[in-house]
Amino acid sequence: MEAVEMDNASLKRPHSEDKEANVDEIKRQKVLEEALKEKENTDQKTEAEAELKPIKTPVEDAKKIVLNEGSAGQDEEELEEIDGEGDPESFADMMKHGLTELDVGITKFVSSHRGFSGILKERYSDFVVHEIGKDGQTIHLDDFSVPLDKEDPSEEIFTVLSAEDKQRLEDLQLFKNKEGSVAIEVIEDTKEKRTVMHQAVKSLFPGLETKTEDRDGKKYIVAYHAAGKKALANPRKHSWPKSRGSYCHFVLYKENKDTMDAINVLSRFLRVKPNIFSYMGTKDKRAITVQEIAVLRITAQRLAHLNNCLMNFKLGNFSYKNHPLKLGELQGNHFTVVLRNITGTDDQVQHAMQSLREIGFVNYYGMQRFGTTAVPTYQVGRAILQNNWNEVIDLILKPRPGAEKGYLVKCREEWAKTKDPDAALKKLPVKRCVEGQLLRGLSKYGLKNIVSAFGIIPRNNRLMYIHSYQSYVWNNMVSRRIEEYGLVAVPGDLVLKGGTAVYIEESDVDNYTIHDVVMPLPGFDVIYPKHKIGKAYEEILAADNLDISNMKHKIRDYSLSGAYRKIIIRPQDVSWELVVYDDPKIPLFNTDLDKLEGKPPAVLATEGKYKALKMDFSLPPSTYATMAIREVLKMDTSIKNQTQLNTIWLR
Repeated sequence: MEAVEMDNASLKRPHSEDKEANVDEIKRQKVLEEALKEKENTDQKTEAEAELKPIKTPVEDAKKIVLNEGSAGQDEEELEEIDGEGDPESFADMMKHGLTELDVGITKFVSSHRGFSGILKERYSDFVVHEIGKDGQTIHLDDFSVPLDKEDPSEEIFTVLSAEDKQRLEDLQLFKNKEGSVAIEVIEDTKEKRTVMHQAVKSLFPGLETKTEDRDGKKYIVAYHAAGKKALANPRKHSWPKSRGSYCHFVLYKENKDTMDAINVLSRFLRVKPNIFSYMGTKDKRAITVQEIAVLRITAQRLAHLNNCLMNFKLGNFSYKNHPLKLGELQGNHFTVVLRNITGTDDQVQHAMQSLREIGFVNYYGMQRFGTTAVPTYQVGRAILQNNWNEVIDLILKPRPGAEKGYLVKCREEWAKTKDPDAALKKLPVKRCVEGQLLRGLSKYGLKNIVSAFGIIPRNNRLMYIHSYQSYVWNNMVSRRIEEYGLVAVPGDLVLKGGTAVYIEESDVDNYTIHDVVMPLPGFDVIYPKHKIGKAYEEILAADNLDISNMKHKIRDYSLSGAYRKIIIRPQDVSWELVVYDDPKIPLFNTDLDKLEGKPPAVLATEGKYKALKMDFSLPPSTYATMAIREVLKMDTSIKNQTQLNTIWLR
């Protein structure tokens, strides 16, 4: 097998749209988004709140190629939420400052077919991800039924309290008011009605107790805290049957939301903290994803009720178990991907897909691993490893060219001008971003204690930076390895035996193929190849003022132990079909939800204007579907490249 150099292919749109109409649509979208945001700010705590389906704009289309399937980081989240301001062409201009694949060491292909163009994620429903559970079974949403038992309250509890009552009770539950209790008058008083109201308060607002009182000849349900603030520590403890598993497991089907956003929405509706949810892996935003979630002591009945309240979410396949879920427990993900308006011939497609099935693709870390703005996450990671904390602060907070929200631009300008964290914070309406967290830390600990200030950022976000640097080194080294030795195992390469890395010796080189070879992510607990690439690791780290023999950091969190990763991944369960269609808006296959709702499959043209490639494949955890798709198309998947190519249709 011979490695093939990257060669760019242009993207083509299936149809052009009138430019003025595009601009008008973007203006309308911006007004609508601002109105919706205001509505969410004022209404988000009421039961009537619903997640609103996004309206696709040309600017959103220009960003569609980005996949958030790895450790995306805050920069990517901000990028995806950028409002389309003014001329849609300006988005491409802003993205000129982004990264390309070449910048992060992604340069090689393993197949020999000629590349062709296609549109990835024209619709988010063109990219569907199903989690593969620890038992090896692909997870599907195929059952809305609720496992009821005699302990479950009646369905009436969800409607017996008014929105105003619920708001007052929530304020009481969270100690947001000065009152020690909330009294709700019982209209149409009956014992049955009072019983339902007692159940409603205790079920919907864990930690509150109730009693009935007579006041001026009227009956009131009075809610109060049973055990003060201690009740919030484990509010469901007093009301959960011992015979029932403590965790309700369910399948979450979601559209156009990443996992953490989805959990934040669910927790807001359920009035619980997000940390009572657990899951095996995070999933893409711009996609339809199906995954298992577990939640502590929330009934299936209460979860199922959310199906009536939320759009873009469905919950089902409920069961009670005694354990939560843990990150990394999944065996992988199954992808169903549609590439629309492909230009390849049937023979090209056949060759590309057979190569994907038989040889695989270079297991690069995808572009989303490195952020999408002018300051890549690996640069921050490098500064952390160098113990250069002033550089860390500068990289995160300094003004940067490219695509950012207006308030972030103002915050950065204020920081550059004053170096005053409090003044810069005032420019940020959203404080949960990395910049806001860091500024809060600097305000608390001062500019002379940057390490503690940086520590305010959640641990996973901090580690994302150094993992990004490891990924940057790994990508570059793998490209060097393929350049030097091609796609065969050679003496001095590393393979895993029982989880331990060992060298391939000259005498047994014929017993291995390139699919067995692993390469290390740099760290203090790994060994490096014995051939030229071992020296190349040392050189790339030395160029960054890092010592390959001393990867332990003064701060334990930032010490890199390292790991091993296969060079080439061969997807499993690979299948594909070519589909022709006339209408770019029609779905080309049915989702789990479509099947549950009994929707008939899309009627496709026998001879359509456009051709799409529908592909199915399974990948192990921490493997990027974008890199498999890149191998098929032979195309740079960076948002910078895709946006500039996509801008052709905007003009």
